[in-house]
Amino acid sequence: MKEINILVVGTHIEIMATILRLLNNKPGWQGTGASTLPEVTKLAKEQKFDVVLIGAGITEDDTLHINQTFQEIPVVLHYGGGSGLLYAEVYLALNITPE
Repeated sequence: MKEINILVVGTHIEIMATILRLLNNKPGWQGTGASTLPEVTKLAKEQKFDVVLIGAGITEDDTLHINQTFQEIPVVLHYGGGSGLLYAEVYLALNITPE
């Protein structure tokens, strides 16, 4: 199975840590976090991502910038709700069936 690379963008460090822990505990998934637009831009140049999750603290203008940066991949607004919802958002964005 191909590894799924997920960029998580948000400004709340504690929430980010939880999301990354959940993503990275899923076999074949690799989560990377960014809390600022300069970090997002840098990571976009360095890595290929399959999906971007936008979390708490990101403005509408920042979301527009992120959508422009990642035009070729799904960008999902993540509002929380537990691990089941988090995983479902990734599965749905990538049009894959849960294992």
